[in-house]
Amino acid sequence: MRVLREIFTIFILGIVVFFLLRVTAQSFKVEGVSMMPGIYPGQYLLVNKTSYFFSSPERGEIIVFHPPKNSRTQYIKRVIALPNEIVEVKNGKVFINDSPLLEPYIMEPPSYTFPRDRVPTGHYFVLGDNRNQSQDSHYGWTVSRDQIVGKAWITLWPPQKWGLIKHYSFTKARINVVWQRLCQRR
Repeated sequence: MRVLREIFTIFILGIVVFFLLRVTAQSFKVEGVSMMPGIYPGQYLLVNKTSYFFSSPERGEIIVFHPPKNSRTQYIKRVIALPNEIVEVKNGKVFINDSPLLEPYIMEPPSYTFPRDRVPTGHYFVLGDNRNQSQDSHYGWTVSRDQIVGKAWITLWPPQKWGLIKHYSFTKARINVVWQRLCQRR
């Protein structure tokens, strides 16, 4: 009787752990070259589905989401502009509220233009790091908050790429630029 109770307890615990993992994390296989050079086709990632329960996506974070026109598939892109910001792409640069972004993570500058436009409330403007090979917001759509699955978290496969996904903090970059300018004035 005691052995059956222990087996039952382990079984129930296993089910609880399984459902907790399903609610908090999801695996994702990268298709296509839109996030190169940092993320490659064929990589398997773990997506943190709880990242945005109590906070909102930040500029520079890599997210997985359902694109507006196909809810069955999932895309992976970088958040570039936040709700109500003005975004524009011209002369090989992305501008947010008329200020150019410093983007050391991109494969090459965009060869396209995107006219000055305001991101709708509750939506995000996303771009692939491989700007010229990405189906993303420069095609005229944005990602609503409810379409976001979660934040890319860990590379699971291949083993040599295993580790945390590198997100880019524009706050830290801005602090570094201000610090460099202050040091140059001395």
